[in-house]
Amino acid sequence: MQLEVFRGSELHRVLQRVRSALGEDAMIVRTRVIKGAEGNITEILAAKAEWVRELQRLLDDGHDAVGGADRSRLGPRVIALVGPAGAGKTTSAVKMALHPRALGSRSVGILTLDTYRVGALEQIQTYAEIADLPLEVAYNPVDAHGALQRMRDREVVIVDCPGRGFGGGPAEWVKILSAIDPDETHLVVPAACRPDVARELRDALDDVQATHALFTKLDEPGANAGLVDLVEAVDLPVRWVADSPEIPGGLAPASERILAALHVPAEGASPRRRVG
Repeated sequence: MQLEVFRGSELHRVLQRVRSALGEDAMIVRTRVIKGAEGNITEILAAKAEWVRELQRLLDDGHDAVGGADRSRLGPRVIALVGPAGAGKTTSAVKMALHPRALGSRSVGILTLDTYRVGALEQIQTYAEIADLPLEVAYNPVDAHGALQRMRDREVVIVDCPGRGFGGGPAEWVKILSAIDPDETHLVVPAACRPDVARELRDALDDVQATHALFTKLDEPGANAGLVDLVEAVDLPVRWVADSPEIPGGLAPASERILAALHVPAEGASPRRRVG
C-alpha cells in the first residue's frame, strides 16, 4: 500500500515530514490525535498525489456498463463474470441484474456456462425464476450463440462462468467464452483474498482477458483491511463491490465504497487536503 503513516507530538513537524517524504502536493487522507501516557500524538495518513490519482482512475470507470461505449456489433451488451469457485459470481450476477444502480433499470438476461458444479444450474435457475430473469444454458459455442440470439431483445446479458483457479489448460467453458467475445469480463475476487494470491489469480486467468475486477464479501470480518492493496494488486478498473449477501441489495459503486472509506474524493471532486 502506498499510504504512509506519520506521527509526532507537534503538527507542523509532522507536516514537514510528510512534505519531505511525499512531496509538496502530497494528499492527507486522515488526521487524528492519539492520547498517550506522555501526551497527545498527531497521526497523519498521507499518500503521494499521483498514487491517489491512480486509485481514482481504477475506481472511476463509470457506473453505466451499457451507455457511452463504442461497439462494433449489434445486440445486447455482454458482461462475463469469472473467478475462483466460491467467490460469489452467481449471486453477483443476480445483484447486478436487479440492482437499480447497476443494471436494474435495463432488461437483463443471464447465460450460464457453469454446467460442471453440482447444484450450480439449480441455484441459478432458482434465482432466475424468483427474479423473473430469462436464463439460458450453454454447453458449447453453438449453444452460446443460439442463447444470445434468443436474448437479442435484452439490453444486457450477464455470463456466469464456472469456478477457475490456478494451473491446468484452458477449460471447455473458456473456449465458449472466447466465442462469445464479451464486451466486459469482470474478475470476481473475495475481498479477504491476499493481494499476492489475487495477482496470481489474475495471471492464471489471463486467457479470459479480464477487463475489470469485482470484489465480493466485504461484509466478512477483516475483509476491508487490505482492500486498497487488493485494488493495486489486480490493477484492473473496479466498478462495483459486493458488501452483503442481500439480493438485490448488497452491491455498491466501488468509487463510493472504497474512496469514502479512505476519505479520498472521487475522480473530478475537489481534493480533500494537500500538504502544501
